[in-house]
Amino acid sequence: MKSLPRRPDIDHLKRQAKDLLADFRCATPEAIARFHNALPIAAGRDSAAISGLKLRLHDAQSCIAREYGFDSWADLKAYVDASRARDTDSGTLAEAFCGLVYAGDLAGGTNSARPKAATRLLADHPDLPKQDAWLACAVGDIEMVRRRIEEDPSWVNRTGGPLDLTPLIAVTHSSLLRIADYTGRLHEVVDLLLEAGADPNLTVGKRWAALAGAPGQEWQVSALHGAAGVNYDPDLTRRLLAAGADPNDGESLYHSLDKPICTPILLEAGAIVTGTNALYRCLDFDDLDTFGLLLSDAAGTDELKDGKLVLWAIRRRRSPAHIEALLEAGADPTARTPDGVSAYTHALRYGVPEVAAVLKKAGATADLDDADLFLAACASNDAEAARRIKARQPDLPATLDEARLRMLPELAAAGCSGSVRLMTDLGWPISVRGGDWSASALNHAVFRGDAELVRHLLGCGASWTEEHGYGDNVCGTLSWASWNRPVEDGDWVACAEALVEHGMPGAQRDPEYPECVLVGGKRRRFSEDVAAHLLESGSAPSG
Repeated sequence: MKSLPRRPDIDHLKRQAKDLLADFRCATPEAIARFHNALPIAAGRDSAAISGLKLRLHDAQSCIAREYGFDSWADLKAYVDASRARDTDSGTLAEAFCGLVYAGDLAGGTNSARPKAATRLLADHPDLPKQDAWLACAVGDIEMVRRRIEEDPSWVNRTGGPLDLTPLIAVTHSSLLRIADYTGRLHEVVDLLLEAGADPNLTVGKRWAALAGAPGQEWQVSALHGAAGVNYDPDLTRRLLAAGADPNDGESLYHSLDKPICTPILLEAGAIVTGTNALYRCLDFDDLDTFGLLLSDAAGTDELKDGKLVLWAIRRRRSPAHIEALLEAGADPTARTPDGVSAYTHALRYGVPEVAAVLKKAGATADLDDADLFLAACASNDAEAARRIKARQPDLPATLDEARLRMLPELAAAGCSGSVRLMTDLGWPISVRGGDWSASALNHAVFRGDAELVRHLLGCGASWTEEHGYGDNVCGTLSWASWNRPVEDGDWVACAEALVEHGMPGAQRDPEYPECVLVGGKRRRFSEDVAAHLLESGSAPSG
């Protein structure tokens, strides 16, 4: 593993990545060997195969980061940014450290926790936890915590530290729980705090915006939420429940569903499913087993009988097995949307005819007209059927009502690119808005990093100026998505290329904020590779 200099400079590291990419594109053996040794996508391939990979700047940055012992460029950059505080006051350094140990929902911002970067910073500053007892909780400094309790037993239930947390919350939300060398000592700190009288049900209030421009969310953070819904630690979850933690704290069950190893533990401890959003949240994932666990608690309740969960499961394009489980638990197959659309028709509109068949068998109404048959064919990407219906009724899709027209962005949000292409080829209005954040199909395609669909939509007349429900446009969507990478295999550089080719301006450097660029005079922050492409486009001669 290569060693970073004492004062690493992110611009120097960026130049290293650009030089590596340039050498790779010149097919130098050294560059190919470095990618082979460090980049997972190149591992196990011979030199010819690696040379044929369409590697980009983010791949070179990932290679550089791994050579320095980090899992990703984001981890390396987070470490470098935090290490700038080494020569400032201890409070600034502590805040920078907390920005690595805790995710943005606790520390403020939209960042993910960077536990490995935190351990590197801690190795540089081993005395950092000695400055603050709450930081000692975050890193599992047992002796420091023990001394603090001996000095002041009431401290165990007091908020403080850089993030104004209780000691117990500072431990259970610490991402260092995911690092094997820290897990045991952090568990010991939890035991020590509980034995000293720490209340496992104390909460702290936080305000967080999941997306730039989105309204802030007020919420209460508990220790159990950290164990079960942030760090997914079953042993720690059991310890807190045994000490009297309330499984119905309003957050733990919901957030445990992202990685449901602790969900059964919470249910066994008496977590109540009805009256929460847990069933809806579970339908965001294709996890029938966990969904069945939740249903067993909610079976026969009014929450199921009104049929709203059936409609939500359809919107999330869940399997026939999910629908069968809902019906068996007492859900109403004859449910209708607020504008009167039957669950059967709703399923066809979302391109899940197998689900529609299950509902029809259970008694759902099959009330279809030509407009619905046309929409169902489009949603299922059945071009032959859709064109046949359009030949019978040439004014489609122009005469569709707003609810049907919204299916274009809804299907784009669901990743149904084939259906979206068919719909636009048949004349669908391109800028109609829909989906969870009232966005156009182009916004949803950019969000997912689906460059092929982005190019198709732009070719059909879509524009980068199309706005979404948070008051920004497609450039803002590209900014957030390139930075946060919500879809694992998204290609936001190719999305940027397509947008610039179809009229979006390139970028200029922001003299006031080096981390940002200016696009059309507006300050934006993109991933390194997207920013690099936009800057290149912005500096290219016009005409």
